[in-house]
Amino acid sequence: MNFYNYYGEGFDVEQLRPRLAKLLNAFRNNEGTDADYLFSSPGRAEILGNHTDHNHGKVLVASISCDIVAAVKKTDDGFVKICSEGYNPIRFSIDDTNIRANENGTSVALARGVTQAVKERGYKVGGFTAYLTSNVFKGAGVSSSAAFEVLVCEIFNDLYLDGALTPVEKAVISQYSENVYFGKPCGLLDQSGIAIGSLSYLDFECPTSPEVSKYDMPKGYALVITNTGGDHASLTSHYAAIRSEMEAVASLFGKKVLREVDYHDFIANISSIKSKVSDRAILRAMHFYEENMRVEKACKALEMGDVKKFLSAVNESGLSSLIRLQNCSVPGEVSQSVVLGIEISRSLIKDGAVRVHGGGFAGSILAIVNENERADYVAEMKKIFGEENVFTAHVRPTGTQKMQ
Repeated sequence: MNFYNYYGEGFDVEQLRPRLAKLLNAFRNNEGTDADYLFSSPGRAEILGNHTDHNHGKVLVASISCDIVAAVKKTDDGFVKICSEGYNPIRFSIDDTNIRANENGTSVALARGVTQAVKERGYKVGGFTAYLTSNVFKGAGVSSSAAFEVLVCEIFNDLYLDGALTPVEKAVISQYSENVYFGKPCGLLDQSGIAIGSLSYLDFECPTSPEVSKYDMPKGYALVITNTGGDHASLTSHYAAIRSEMEAVASLFGKKVLREVDYHDFIANISSIKSKVSDRAILRAMHFYEENMRVEKACKALEMGDVKKFLSAVNESGLSSLIRLQNCSVPGEVSQSVVLGIEISRSLIKDGAVRVHGGGFAGSILAIVNENERADYVAEMKKIFGEENVFTAHVRPTGTQKMQ
């Protein structure tokens, strides 16, 4: 098996082999039989487009080399059984897909929701047993939940649907599961980046069929993701507030989302809407419009090979997330590990960019670092945030799929 086809050139294959051996042995020892297939579902790096997807904005997102790997066997008992390393197994019947309030925020809710969404599209699904191992940070902005959702969807897609679902359809199904069953009102960025793969520009003006273009990351630069600490599990209300405040501004113009409101109309009416929504809502709306412009600027820079302008757009995005979007720390909390990580990074990086990564409030930051600086930067960040919390990510060419 040529693992570079899935993980990209430069990936350290020797790190993968023991993971796979341990996973396959666990399946064999517990199930008394060998797994038939291996699936890989990547984490994602949000390069640009912080909190714009849910209001039908534009993003740059990459699938990356950390992933969930699943050893899978098709079964005929009508049950989905998923055993994840370090967690209790989940098991449910494919005929039992009703929403359960007590499962809100759990993996079984995600799997059950994906099952239901696939069935609602008229497909017949069946049972499988899967053993999972993951090096995707949980709750740290690399989208462990989306990687899990898309993985379950692709297992059904491959085993029972003959690959009928497109990457975008898998993303939409997975988003439905997270919104309705898991209880998190996310947009479509995470699931799309994971399902599509590579470095992708996505325009969510039509959210269920986004415009997609693919780009190459600038050569000579690496992605370094640092888990600064904290868990996203208790922060859903803060994420939801970003979306609801943006939509509150849109509603003043008779629209559902900000993408439907003309930017110049918004700017011209700030004085009149100030008494109707919070200042923070206005700032978050400003972030939405300017972030879309930055995505376009970054894409043009990538097309022209202008690395300096691309990095400038990423840095500007990070500053906007801090000041306007205000998702770099939890309101009222003295713990500000994301802000600390960003400011330390700014002092260390001479040629690159840094910004909050993903949903924010806690978790990870993303740095784009010149390869000549990477080793020193990684070493310093490990001293502060821990050896196990800093890693170099490669943009991988594929999204979630079975490994042949």
